[in-house]
Amino acid sequence: MARNVGASSQREISQKHDGSEEHLDDEGAAPEDEKSNVAGKKKKKRKPKKKKPAIATGATAQSSPPRVPVASLFAEGHYPAGEEVEYRDENAFRTTSEEKRHLDRMKEDFLAEYRQGAEVHRQVRQWAQRNIKPGQTLTEIAEGIEDGVRALTGHQGLDEGDNIKGGMGFPTGLSINHCAAHYTPNAGNKTVLQKEDVMKVDFGVHLNGRIVDSAFTMTFDPVYDNLIAAVKDATNTGVREAGIDVRMSDIGAAVQEAMESYEVEICGKVLPVKSIRNLNGHDIIQYSIHGGKSVPIVKGKDQTKMEEGETFAIETFGSTGNGYVRDDMETSHYAKKPDAPNVPLRVSSARSLLSSISKNFGTLPFCRRYLDRLGHEKYLLG
Repeated sequence: MARNVGASSQREISQKHDGSEEHLDDEGAAPEDEKSNVAGKKKKKRKPKKKKPAIATGATAQSSPPRVPVASLFAEGHYPAGEEVEYRDENAFRTTSEEKRHLDRMKEDFLAEYRQGAEVHRQVRQWAQRNIKPGQTLTEIAEGIEDGVRALTGHQGLDEGDNIKGGMGFPTGLSINHCAAHYTPNAGNKTVLQKEDVMKVDFGVHLNGRIVDSAFTMTFDPVYDNLIAAVKDATNTGVREAGIDVRMSDIGAAVQEAMESYEVEICGKVLPVKSIRNLNGHDIIQYSIHGGKSVPIVKGKDQTKMEEGETFAIETFGSTGNGYVRDDMETSHYAKKPDAPNVPLRVSSARSLLSSISKNFGTLPFCRRYLDRLGHEKYLLG
């Protein structure tokens, strides 16, 4: 059986600031001793009131499972910087040009939402990597990640339109072994994670439609360590090669060279690691996880260039199989097409379902579990 591994990355920027509040308690002063008017009566003294312990109202660290909104951990709105890659070659002037630096600073509001979403993803991702273990069901894993994202963004998504403001950018993908990507457990799924499994974990965070798309692979057997190393190297290569005016074909060639320089030994057999040629990275636009551009992970002839102001997810997939995937298994991800034609629906249940999807997800991807969460029933008939 082929084992497929995936990873993806985006760039984030900023600096970290932890805010906390200090509270002072009022100390009750002991009253003056009162003199007794009765002869021979001893004076009574009141004991001074004990200080009340200070009560901290501002969290300074994340809980486990993650439930503290990142906005309360970074009160001033300055979020940590991610990996920064210097401009290269003909774009090197952008680092030193005062005009270009000024234009970059004008994008601060746009980047702030990405940085916040990236910090949410980082904290939930780290918790997931520590806590996902064999023996858990896929539904348990997915809901644990999604509960964390909703809590940290401050958007539970139960009120109409709240999920469009922030929360899950797309359903949590949990793709095991030969399933390379894009599977999330539907209601009733009882699949249990096994020690020998290779599981790709892919989830998105969004704030105001700015989607952070990042994935990682989990294994519990060191035999797959070299497969993981191949994909990490390929992803880092793709991030390093990406940039303004870079051709997609050049990125794909560099990723493939890095990926396919690795081998993995499984059950005494040495297998080459191959890039999955029909899976790609992609650009991301507001409220749409897939824009119009693809970033290949194999050498090709695509002369399309990355342009200034665009956002891309660099996604790499390595496999011990033949390096090609096909559609299989049940459908689990859904989304409205932004440019879909308006088709009149005759069935009232279908109209009601479409209205709810439009109000709660817009063009963001969703899954059946999300409809269950909103109280929908028999939606497959709609």
